[in-house]
Amino acid sequence: MTHLAYQPLLPTGNKYLQQKWDTASYALHRGKVKSAKPTINTTPPKTYRHLTLKLKKLKLEEEWATKIQRENDMLKGKISHIMRTTGGVDNRNDYEKKSLGKEKRQLELLRITKENQMIQGRLSQCRPNYNVRSWHEDWLKTLKVMDSIARYPRGTANQQKGQEKDSDQTEKSAEKDRKDRKKCSDQTEKSAEKDRKECTDQDQKISNDATTHKPASIEAKGKEDTEASEESKEPSEKEGTGTEIQQEAATSAAPEPDVPEKPISPGANENPAADKTSNTDETFLTSADESETNTIKHDTASPAEE
Repeated sequence: MTHLAYQPLLPTGNKYLQQKWDTASYALHRGKVKSAKPTINTTPPKTYRHLTLKLKKLKLEEEWATKIQRENDMLKGKISHIMRTTGGVDNRNDYEKKSLGKEKRQLELLRITKENQMIQGRLSQCRPNYNVRSWHEDWLKTLKVMDSIARYPRGTANQQKGQEKDSDQTEKSAEKDRKDRKKCSDQTEKSAEKDRKECTDQDQKISNDATTHKPASIEAKGKEDTEASEESKEPSEKEGTGTEIQQEAATSAAPEPDVPEKPISPGANENPAADKTSNTDETFLTSADESETNTIKHDTASPAEE
């Protein structure tokens, strides 16, 4: 009853026979698959006797061993002879080596040297067969012909390339000079700014000193006399650039206040108050002169520095 549930691939009139035939063909196919032989030979290769057993090699080794044995026996006999007897030296040879073809070789060498000298003389004296100048003229003619035949002239392109190269080089050099000038100008501006700051600070300090030392009243003059005399005695030490040196020159050129010396005798200076007032007036005048000279110096030095 199993043939009733069988579903053949193709339509058939008898399912029972079709199932029987299909199972028989499948069994035949399986038997062929099992009995099939491989197309690739995977069996080990055949071994040959002459490859494993090398008779020639064995024969050579035997001959080499017999030779070594014979030499060892000869050496043993020599050593035993030396041990039995006193021995002797047999390395003396009074034979002088003589060359049978020495003269012939010397003559051959002389002949070869003469021939080489003759060839060298001929090579040094021979003149060239080709004229380079004519070649150059021909090449110039061909260039002219090529320029006349060409659709676009070649000389103009080369000239344009040369002009472009020259322009690039000039631009690079100009850019480099511009950078150097800018760098130098920046340095000069920095130095000038620094000098200007120092000068303004000094001028402000001098003006402050002058304003503080102005005689507001007769009583303030007596108090400020001692400070002015101490400031005039202290040396002004200045360091830096050329503007500071000019200021030192200006301050040195200005007249220093005359400080009155104390008299030795008691009656030499009877009015010290009058001397103090005269000294204060002189210090005020010198400080004002110094401020004016410094401003003039700075005004004249600033354009040169820039």
